[in-house]
Amino acid sequence: MRTMDIGAMVFQGIIFLLVILFFVSLILFVRRILTNQATKAQNSVEIEKKLDKIIELLEQDKSKK
Repeated sequence: MRTMDIGAMVFQGIIFLLVILFFVSLILFVRRILTNQATKAQNSVEIEKKLDKIIELLEQDKSKK
């Protein structure tokens, strides 16, 4: 009877650790997604600035002709 109690405790411990691992993984996943979104947003802003500069240069070139 004692071995069944120990087995049940080990099983509950494993389940508890899996639940903790799930939540830690979920938190890290969400944090990574948020970080990647911030990086993509920054890259988009830089690309927009470069495109604006290219358009400005093209308009200047057109006005010279």
